[in-house]
Amino acid sequence: MKKFFETLSNIWKIEELRNRIVITLGLLLVYRFGCQIVLPGIDTAQLAELTSNTESGILGILNAFTGGAFANASVFALGIMPYISASIVVQLMGIAIPYLQKLQKEGESGRKTINQITRWLTIGICIVQAPAYLYSLGALGVPDSAFILGKGMDFIIPSVIILVTGCVFAMWLGEKITDKGIGNGISLLIMIGIIATLPQSFVQEFISRTANNNGGLMFILIEVIIWFLVILASVLLVMATRQIPVQYARRTASGGYEKNIMGSRQYIPLKLNASGVMPIIFAQAIMFAPGLIGRTFNSTAVGQWMEVQFQDIFGLAYNLLFALLIIIFTYFYTAITVPTNKMADDLKRSGGFIPGIRPGKETGDFLDKIMSLITLPGSVFLALLAVLPAIVVKLMDVQSGWAMFYGGTSLLIMVGVAIDTVQQVNAYLLNRHYDGLMKSGKNRKVA
Repeated sequence: MKKFFETLSNIWKIEELRNRIVITLGLLLVYRFGCQIVLPGIDTAQLAELTSNTESGILGILNAFTGGAFANASVFALGIMPYISASIVVQLMGIAIPYLQKLQKEGESGRKTINQITRWLTIGICIVQAPAYLYSLGALGVPDSAFILGKGMDFIIPSVIILVTGCVFAMWLGEKITDKGIGNGISLLIMIGIIATLPQSFVQEFISRTANNNGGLMFILIEVIIWFLVILASVLLVMATRQIPVQYARRTASGGYEKNIMGSRQYIPLKLNASGVMPIIFAQAIMFAPGLIGRTFNSTAVGQWMEVQFQDIFGLAYNLLFALLIIIFTYFYTAITVPTNKMADDLKRSGGFIPGIRPGKETGDFLDKIMSLITLPGSVFLALLAVLPAIVVKLMDVQSGWAMFYGGTSLLIMVGVAIDTVQQVNAYLLNRHYDGLMKSGKNRKVA
């Protein structure tokens, strides 16, 4: 514990790191404050039913990503998700559109152009989603009397402008955190929104266990222990890599003086879960379709079955299809984001080779085979984590809000963003010759 406080003191001693942390916390505070500001023209006293209708199910997941802004009819009700959707679309379009492929190869200037395209696409998505959100408020339990100005154009047009502006402002906050703060800004905004619902979910579970004599404090302790074990498993999934040895026949390096390194060996780290949480996000988007199809054809027996089964996010049919889609999308996303052929070409140009494998095409085929082999256990593990909330709800009778933190997108985003932020802080500490936040960084010595 003493070492931990010494590390925190060292963090505060580095002026640049201290300023970045303060800027990050300040911008996150602005975002959380905006999540509580309700759209003009809506009576906040009549939003109780909207809040209750968005506590569970698919809407509960969406509300968690926006940090409760969706249920508050806030100016940030759309959250940062339109930007995420736009980023995914641009990334997928980069596979098929030559212009985007060209931009990806142009370095910094190409990246700026792609970012600009993503921003404009975000605005387009917001213009579609904002009216849909406003018109859906009535179906979600907001009475007509809550709309002080009515539901005409006098309310819709200004509210659409405010919602679009709120999303763009949230996007700007995320980019500023990335540039001036610490960590990935967009990911931090999502994580802080998810964490905002954690205390309330735990309190609801605590009351359910103690007030109703449903297991008591002992069961709460067991749940917390299981939760920490799941977090540990998530960390292992995020950090796990397969190291492929690479050898260089001759390489010149400079470190105060020049020296020839003959036969030096390095490693290519191939991640067990190279796709991150994207397969879960893709699969979650697809899972809206079966319930919608069921409602469309609810006059038939099959339609009624689909409507019932795929509205319950903790049901068997929903989670079996969800897990299968995650495994499929994990392979798909890994294939488009891990360019094994490009890795092989870069390795060949730099004079490196994998022992026993010929440079060029054979190296690319070898890396592709290894990625296929390690993606299978990674995708299965990811699918298990995604359906774990449903398992704990059925087996342990956990409250649905608290169960969402036992796996799925919420937990993996929290773990992934936390690890990335800690690694960035650790890099600052090691550059100033301080002990880092992680044990692997404590071997650095001052020359």
